[in-house]
This record gives sequence, structure tokens and C-alpha cells, in this order.
Amino acid sequence: MSAARERATVLRIPSPEVRMTDRTHTLTGSLGVGSIVFMVVAAAAPLTVIAGTVPLGIAIGNGAAFPATFALCSVVLLLFAVGFCAMSRHVPDAGAFYSYVERGLGRAPGWGAAFLALATYTAVQLAVYGYIGAILDGLVQNYGGPALPWWLYSLVALAVTGVLGYRRIELSSRVLGVLLVSEVAIVLVFDAVVATTGSTPSTALFVPAQVVSGSLGVAIMFAIASFIGFEATAVFRDEARDPERTIPRATYLALVLIGAFYTLSAWAVVSAWGDAEAVAQATADPGNMLLTTITNTLGTTGGNIAQVLLVTSLFAAILSFHNVLARYLFALGGTGALPEACGRSHTEHGSPHVASVTQSVTALVFVAVFALAGMDPVTQVFAWMAGTATLGVLALMAMTCLAVIVFFRRSGVDRRPWQTLVAPGLGLAGLCICLWLTISNFATLIGGSTGLAVAIGAVLVVFFVAGAAWSARPVPTVAPVTPTSSTHGRH
Repeated sequence: MSAARERATVLRIPSPEVRMTDRTHTLTGSLGVGSIVFMVVAAAAPLTVIAGTVPLGIAIGNGAAFPATFALCSVVLLLFAVGFCAMSRHVPDAGAFYSYVERGLGRAPGWGAAFLALATYTAVQLAVYGYIGAILDGLVQNYGGPALPWWLYSLVALAVTGVLGYRRIELSSRVLGVLLVSEVAIVLVFDAVVATTGSTPSTALFVPAQVVSGSLGVAIMFAIASFIGFEATAVFRDEARDPERTIPRATYLALVLIGAFYTLSAWAVVSAWGDAEAVAQATADPGNMLLTTITNTLGTTGGNIAQVLLVTSLFAAILSFHNVLARYLFALGGTGALPEACGRSHTEHGSPHVASVTQSVTALVFVAVFALAGMDPVTQVFAWMAGTATLGVLALMAMTCLAVIVFFRRSGVDRRPWQTLVAPGLGLAGLCICLWLTISNFATLIGGSTGLAVAIGAVLVVFFVAGAAWSARPVPTVAPVTPTSSTHGRH
């Protein structure tokens, strides 16, 4: 009896070997902890968060104490990660959220979560396509170039992403590593200069009365949205070396690094201006606050470098989410939820090439629709799609926390209270609060009306219900085929 079938027998769950896809179609790679961390931290787009989210959190959230909100959200997500990592060794599939939900809550909720994840990650990628188009257009014009439609730049980014996503995962990992180091470096230099020069360090984040001042709910909503992408570590399971160790380590490390970077850098932005002036500047010009701050601190050259790196930060996020979404499509092709072709891997690159192309075509169609509709790339495409993704990811994480608790209560394969009940339970409570705050302030998050907020929420509900309903159809199975080569460690 194989290890996978033996685990399935013990846990009383369906064995991956009896699913529809031919198991010779597996993804291959040799990603270590560092490579996976690069992938998921790049998806979080740290420079973009500091440039876009931090000014908004300061302006309409809890003011100069906004950096503390990142630390609070980090704690909630670390609690989520405890159960997520404990269950990862019992979920051999690379389907991330939906695999966990299916194992814990059943097939219908699992497939509902799968379709919800497709809508969520498609939305976040489209949001960044809109934003990068606008930023590139502004950058080109700033250096004397012509004014061109934003969607032309988005299509160039889409083409490069499609090529990289089609090939072996290590190529994307190397590209993301270079881009991520560059964008983080400029911000850390800025942080260091602020911390060691004459700026008066802000203490607002250490004062409870200031942390809960203003609109803490809006602040939490913006902060939690900044962490989207860290949970994707499990998606790269098939391409990781020793996944039972690599995935948990990468998840914890990514969370700690993202949380620490956000908190430190947001504090540096506030300290560079002073508490009161930071709020005034964020309110007056949130879009240019970071570039202005870096220019004031590091000079014109530093500001120009940061402007270019903001573009590469956005591209890194696009590439990361493309890889995540392609692997969701690949996993769903393997379960029969999507056409079997999506579950095929490339014979040379070991990549989900069909799923990658499918994702590229889907993005192309949506960008074309947005362009033909004359939508603004920032206030409409980015705001609406980013808000959709935030709501979807919070719902997925809350369902995953619940699935972890139910899974361990039913199976009894791990009876450690902290890993299987206490931490996931606290994480679930925290995520439900964040989800409630996001729903309550959703119109603010998307910069639109209540009617638009309701419509977007309804779309996500429709996707979940459609997935749950689709799970009722019978899925044919095939006899398992033993792969001819190892699925890990291939170069």
C-alpha cells in the first residue's frame, strides 16, 4: 500500500490516488524555504503596500498609530498559520485552501472554496494589472515619453508573465528573488536613515489610546489586505524539497518577515514627518506620500529609484499570483472540478503549462473588457478588484481555520491542543472579526457605493455556491499510474 493510500485509510478521507487525473501529471521542482518565501513575499508586494496602503491607513484609519495595526494582524495570521501548518502534513495535495476545506468540511464546501479561490486570486491579479498599467504610464511620461493607454502596459506585463509562468518554477523564483531584494533594499535603506538621523521617532504605535483612536476597523481592514499572498506557500507543495518541513517553515518565515517589514517601514514613514504632519500629508496626497518621503530623505536619486522599483514590485506581485492561480487550476484539473487538461504538466519544464496559459488568456479577456468599458485603472480596476480579493481571502482563511479544527476533532491524528484547537480557534475568532470589519467597511475599501459593495459580495457568494453545486456531479476515476520519476528534487 502506498504512503498516500495508507494516510487516506488512517484519516478516513478519499485517497488522492483515486481521483480523476493520471498521477504522472505532477509538478516538479526543487524549491527550498528561501525560494518559496521569495515567491509569497513578492506576492504581498511590500513596496506597493508601503506606497499605497500605509498612507491610506494613516489618513482614514488610526492615524500615526497605524504601524501597530500590522503587528496586530500578524498575530492573528500567525495563529491561523499554526493550525494551517499542523494540517499541512496530512494534506498531500497542492490545492491550498480548498484542499484543507475539503478534508475538514467535506466535498461541497471544499469545491465551493475552490471556486471562491479562483475568483479571489483572479481579482487580485487583475487589480495589479490595472495598477501597473497606470504606474508605468506615469513613469514613462515623467521621463518625457508619450501618453499611452494604461492597458498597453498591462498587456506587456501579461505577456512577460505568461512566458515565465509557462516555464519551470525555478526561473520565476530567480526573477522574483532579484526583484524582491531590490524593492525591499530601498525601503530598508530609507528605514535605516530615518532611524539614525535627526527625525523624532514616533511612539504612537506603543500608546493603546492612539492605536484604538480614529477608525481602528478601517485600519485593520487595510492592514489585513496587505498580507494577501502569504498563505500560498502550500500551493508550491509539489515543487518543494521535503514539503512536510519546507511548507511550514516557509509559512512562518514569510509571515514574520512581512509583518516586521510592514510595521518597521510604516513607523519610519510616520517618523520621517512627525505624528501630526504625517496624518496631514497622508490626507492631502496619499498617492505620492512615500515617493515624496523617500525623496526628502534619500534625495532625488533615491526617489527616482523607488519609483522604478514600485513598478518592479507590482510585476513581482503579478508573477507570484499568476503562479499561485495556475497551480490552483492544475489541482482542480486533477480532481475533476475543471477539465482534465488543466491538470497536465509540461514534460520538459514540469510546470502546469495548460493551467498557466488558461490563466493568461483569462487575464487577457478581463483586461480587454476593462479597457473597452473605459474603466479607470486605479479608482475602479484596482480598487474594486483588490477589495474583492480581500473579502474572498478572509472568507477562505476563516473556512480553513474551521476545517482544521473539525479535521483534527474527527480524525484524532494529532491531539496537541495548541496546534489543533486553541491556536486555530483564536485565529478563527480573529479572522471572523476582520471579516466582519471588512464587510462593514467594504464600500470604503473599494471606493464605491453600497450597491457596488453588495454586488461584489454577491459575485463571491455565487462562485462559492456554484462550486458547491458542481461538486454533486459524478467524477470518473482512473486506475492509479505510478510516476516514472521523482516529483521532487528535479532540476
